[in-house]
Amino acid sequence: MKLIIKYYYFICALFIFSCTSTGTIIENETNDFTIAFGSCNKQYVENVLWKEIKKNKPNLWIWGGDNIYADTHNLAKLKEDYATQKNQKGYLDLVKNIPVMATWDDHDYGVNDSGVESPNKIEAQKAFLDFFNVDTNDSRRNRKGIYHTETFKTAKGAIKVFTLDTRYFRTALTDDNDTKKRYKPNTYGKGTVLGDQQWDWLTKELKNSNAEFNIIVSSIQVLSQEHGYETWGNFPHEVDKLKQIIKDSKAKGVLLLSGDRHISEFSKTEVKDLNYPLIDFTSSGLTHSYKNFSGEENKNRVLNVISEISYGLLKFDFDTHKITMEMRGKNNKLLQELYQIYP
Repeated sequence: MKLIIKYYYFICALFIFSCTSTGTIIENETNDFTIAFGSCNKQYVENVLWKEIKKNKPNLWIWGGDNIYADTHNLAKLKEDYATQKNQKGYLDLVKNIPVMATWDDHDYGVNDSGVESPNKIEAQKAFLDFFNVDTNDSRRNRKGIYHTETFKTAKGAIKVFTLDTRYFRTALTDDNDTKKRYKPNTYGKGTVLGDQQWDWLTKELKNSNAEFNIIVSSIQVLSQEHGYETWGNFPHEVDKLKQIIKDSKAKGVLLLSGDRHISEFSKTEVKDLNYPLIDFTSSGLTHSYKNFSGEENKNRVLNVISEISYGLLKFDFDTHKITMEMRGKNNKLLQELYQIYP
């Protein structure tokens, strides 16, 4: 697949120092590259976060799914809902001078929790690509699914971003009739999240990556698996497969991004023979959140669940091989932070 290569040349990191009244040195560092991302955005609700996101001067904005709430198989309504979002001033101001990448989730793909069975997914794909002004010669215009990758080059190194399609090929879920949860894991080996063609693509793209950092975007969570809603954990063999291809690819600095849940959290696990931990950074939602969240199990969670509207930031430092992950909310307030140094 032909990569769209975007070149960003930055002056080496600048350090500005100032002294407080106590003589403490405050250090402000310019990042080598900044990615902002988020999910779950109602196009008919004012998004107060657009102007806050812009304050961070991101080099790339990533939509993590549920970019609009259409919940329809009606193409005319879908197009109308996209048009509503496209005319929002705050969003237009944010993306005016930066690239945008995106995946979709159920509410902008079809109806709630829909997958391979969605009857108008071909038309929905066209509407999605039209909204993001994808070129007519782009491979996504001539194949099934919206999965995609782009590589962003800086003066210090490259970041490769993968946007997965967890809708077009995702097979049936298993209802949980034994507990109050919605779904339970399928029988091991039954069903798929990505489908054979997308798995082949992902395997090749990861193996061929020379980037210092590789960011994989999934609309649904990968490492938070016990809550009973949509998650890769409903296909446990697919989780194992993803871990295996990441390890086998020898790709550097792989980080997972996800959305969907109307909460934000960090999940982290160790993968045998992978020389860094695998982190899933969930950021959701942009216009509404699970305000009544009272707790749920996640054996891989680190730090706390954030249940207010928020967005995610990734700040890259090539000199130290470090990604600083931030959850930010109203007034650009820092809600939680995690960092990872990669070998």
